[in-house]
Amino acid sequence: MGKSKRKPDKEQYVNLPYAQLKSEAWRSLSGAAIKVWLELHTRFHGGNNGNVRLSMNEAVKALGISKGTAQRAFTELEEKGFIALQNPGNWYNRKAHEWRLTTKRMQTPKGVEVATNDWQRWRAKTKDGPPEYPSSSPMGPSRNPRPVSGSTREPVRAVSKVRLGTKVGH
Repeated sequence: MGKSKRKPDKEQYVNLPYAQLKSEAWRSLSGAAIKVWLELHTRFHGGNNGNVRLSMNEAVKALGISKGTAQRAFTELEEKGFIALQNPGNWYNRKAHEWRLTTKRMQTPKGVEVATNDWQRWRAKTKDGPPEYPSSSPMGPSRNPRPVSGSTREPVRAVSKVRLGTKVGH
């Protein structure tokens, strides 16, 4: 019988590179999102990326957060590129979503896919919109757009200061 090359006294760990920790995407994560990300990594075992399962109820029980907070955390992680939904779950069949961790490589039938690290492309939205599409005018449009279809505009009529039921002749 061959010897195992793994040392039994070594435990698994989560690698947190400085590039990720200092990224805009990581620093904008909520505390609940970081907790969910770490919990997903505890369920990653080297060869199951794309099949990492964590249900909403499991996240609620394991992390001590509400269902709404857990849902927002999953959405935030997905929007910022830290996780991707590989296979949607089914509540009626009691099957949890299967997630892919974008920081880890993934084994597929076609071979090994490298980590996509989608979080590196994430940028925060600004009030004025993305920087790729700056406005040509600092004050916005010079006039209101004309309606494409429908009736033409009519001038606004002055409002009479006479109210119904009052005596005008004083």
